[in-house]
Amino acid sequence: MKRTTRRIGVLATALTLPAVLLAPSASAAPVRLSLPAPTGPFAVGSTDLHLIDRSRQDPWVPGTTRELMVTVRYPALPSGKPKAPYMAPGVAKVVAEGDAAKLGMPSDRLDYRFPTHSRIGAPAIGGGRPVVLYSPGGTLSRSHGTTQQEQLASEGYVVVAIDHTHEAEAVEFPGGRVEKKALPPSSIEVSKRVIETRVRDTRFVLDSLGLTRVGMFGHSAGGFTAGETMVSDRRVVAGANLDGSMAHSQSQRIFGRVADEGLDRPFLLMSAGDHSAASDASWQEFQRNQRGWTGETRLPDGEHFSFTDYQTLLPQLGNSPAAFVGTIDPERSVAVQRARLSAFFAEHLRHRSSDVTKVSLSQAS
Repeated sequence: MKRTTRRIGVLATALTLPAVLLAPSASAAPVRLSLPAPTGPFAVGSTDLHLIDRSRQDPWVPGTTRELMVTVRYPALPSGKPKAPYMAPGVAKVVAEGDAAKLGMPSDRLDYRFPTHSRIGAPAIGGGRPVVLYSPGGTLSRSHGTTQQEQLASEGYVVVAIDHTHEAEAVEFPGGRVEKKALPPSSIEVSKRVIETRVRDTRFVLDSLGLTRVGMFGHSAGGFTAGETMVSDRRVVAGANLDGSMAHSQSQRIFGRVADEGLDRPFLLMSAGDHSAASDASWQEFQRNQRGWTGETRLPDGEHFSFTDYQTLLPQLGNSPAAFVGTIDPERSVAVQRARLSAFFAEHLRHRSSDVTKVSLSQAS
């Protein structure tokens, strides 16, 4: 499979590392993973919310009600509260087993329960704060964008990260119940239903938290989701797509509404490697139809998963397959992404802060 095919269709976004790229390590000790510390002036607090949409049936598991898990990260007062783990136990186990098999290492060496820089239930700093939503890439967890989420929270944003249940490899709910991926075989129709479901998930989160003016960004299918949500919901006033196609099929030129119709609000495109507007027909169509501001930032020596935490996690495992995170220095990659996203949301959100007093950080199902 060519690297560019990872962006053709929203379902081809899971991490698929051939074992030959990484040799198994002789050590049996778990790898001590960590994420780069956020650089903003605020400490970061976090809380997980269980949201149930009782008006909607789950599109992937018949006979069940649609329910979501989201993580809210926010600027907080310094606190001795415990640090949030990178992933919940059930999710960490499923993701580690899949990744370890692809990396050619024992799954017990890959521990995704390592501490992040967010403290659970830390006291929030009061006042109006701009809100930004995050949607992960196809089959990925909301945890895979933790570095970006913590950075924005440390700069004063409230960041709401959404898991798309039964599309993600695993989602853990209160009590330890784990719901695994339950998608049908990939097709154009399934791709359309995935994006439609993601948009409905996003709008339900906006409704549940009483949000009226937010930004949104996402990786891969999550970036496509941000654009498609903006087409149908004016509460999202600025969006960013991190290396995601805007097509259900590039070869057949079956694009999403955001590419076909464009937007009248600002939208940032970020790409890596050989992916850019010059190579992506859906991005070209979007730029032809876009009426609001748009800009593009590219990491030529990065790759598709440079826009996830794999950018910094894979090198810590002793090898870093260029086909997935490129040859870019991880620190430089993170720094460029932080600077661009921060500048974009500062320009388009900070001049009029959202009323985040409506976000209940203790909300439960």
